[in-house]
Amino acid sequence: MNETFLEVMKHEGAVTIISSSEETPGFHAVNTWNSYVQISDDKLYIPAAGMHSVQQDIEKNNQVMLTVGSKEVIGTVGLGAGFHLHGTADFIKEGPIFDEMKEKFPFLSRVLQITVTDVEQKI
Repeated sequence: MNETFLEVMKHEGAVTIISSSEETPGFHAVNTWNSYVQISDDKLYIPAAGMHSVQQDIEKNNQVMLTVGSKEVIGTVGLGAGFHLHGTADFIKEGPIFDEMKEKFPFLSRVLQITVTDVEQKI
């Protein structure tokens, strides 16, 4: 994850998480906020209260795509930077990461953990 991506994540914006499975036609998309995403090395941790359709997809196909952006960061053509991220996902329901996230975000019932495999700047 490069400096521009990390700078984008310091500003508020929407994060879209996209999943799919062969059993469910099409894609599912859910949204959260940049400020909810915790970053550690190649992993993203996102508090989950709903995300039931994404969880059902991940149980069959753990590949996800995320979009993130901020109009506050200089991108490839001026003000505004956005990224596509690809990775594998699973839900954490207990343990130290869950406990740490639950303290920050009391509303969560699970933590969506994404291991990022590719970060691509789009704008």
